[in-house]
Amino acid sequence: MRTMYRTLLALLLGTVGVGAIDTATISAAERSIRTAMWFDKTAPAAPTGTTAIKPAIAMDRTAWWATGGPAYRWNEILLDEMQQSFVVLPMAARHLALFHAALDDAVANARQHKAKSGASEYAAAAEVAAAMLGYLFPARAEFFEAKAVEAIDARKAVKGETAEKIGAGREFGRKSAAMAIARGKADGSDAKWSGTVPEGPGRWKGQNPIAPLAGTWQTWVLASPSELRPPAPPAIDSEQVKAALAELKSFQRTPKTNHRANYWEVHGGARAHTLWNEIARVKLLESGMAARDGARVLAALNIAMADAGTACWDAKYAFWFIRPPQLDSELKSLFPPPNHPSYPAAHGCYSTAAATVLADVFPQDKERLLALAKEAAEARVWAGIHYRFDIDAGQEIGRKVGEKVLSRMLPAKVH
Repeated sequence: MRTMYRTLLALLLGTVGVGAIDTATISAAERSIRTAMWFDKTAPAAPTGTTAIKPAIAMDRTAWWATGGPAYRWNEILLDEMQQSFVVLPMAARHLALFHAALDDAVANARQHKAKSGASEYAAAAEVAAAMLGYLFPARAEFFEAKAVEAIDARKAVKGETAEKIGAGREFGRKSAAMAIARGKADGSDAKWSGTVPEGPGRWKGQNPIAPLAGTWQTWVLASPSELRPPAPPAIDSEQVKAALAELKSFQRTPKTNHRANYWEVHGGARAHTLWNEIARVKLLESGMAARDGARVLAALNIAMADAGTACWDAKYAFWFIRPPQLDSELKSLFPPPNHPSYPAAHGCYSTAAATVLADVFPQDKERLLALAKEAAEARVWAGIHYRFDIDAGQEIGRKVGEKVLSRMLPAKVH
């Protein structure tokens, strides 16, 4: 045993073994590479001139801003800001849709006029993004203006990006921002609720419901918030409700289902918008899609989520349907339900809308994306906080909104 221990120690130190290493005869760079390896210390050294891990040249800011196209970094910046400011759904979806609709318009206009004015799409994106972020987060307006200056300065290092082209792009950005901000001020999202929670059999019970007026906000592709309102939920004494409660009470929770339900409580709830936007950015890079098309994809994704949320909230506060644990005190949920009515399930609305759009744009990932959305909805049953007819209605809303967005914004597909 002692001999075996010495041999193992020697192998780890790289002093014995097949083709034993003579540490006195190898270069410092080669020694560094071999030391960093866990098992085969006799592996050939890397080619001359390389280092173990650290790249020789770090990505400069010009390349950083150019990665993923004009919209990519600004999407990341907005998501970070909303996380820090604790902007959650449904307001987060409203912010993202308004922001990316403006950004997409600015980039598209710059592209359409490129032959005439040579307008820079990146400058257009920087200008509109800073203006929109300043509108959404006025206390941080100077910070976002500085980011835009940095992004525009980075374009000056790109061959062919003249001051005239940058100026033309910025003008398109200013125009798009002005129109988007005007829409934002009139979309109803700043209205204050002065109503009361209705009482009676089958009614949701609680105080200070979350965003009761979100179902009245201005929509993008829906003719009205109620366009896709589902039929009324079943009566609380119906066989359908009894069956739905029986399913919840008989469901055998496991560590896996509990883990996934908790995952979706956060990522499918407070951070669903972040999750689906991060997935979209990864897929944009993986797909090799034309950089400028990323602006349209991100706009389509976020408009779908916004309209799905508005339609969902319209139905929630049209019916004020009671949550399962409120209807049956014997049912113990995995965690407390969100503070809004049960029908339909928001997870089904948001994640299905997002997945419907992304699965169409990235068909090679269709199965995985749709499975994620399905799990987001099913996890609410696993947690005991939604009836199955809640998630069915939510998924139907999400699917229909996603299809409307695709037909309006991506009829020919950008991939």
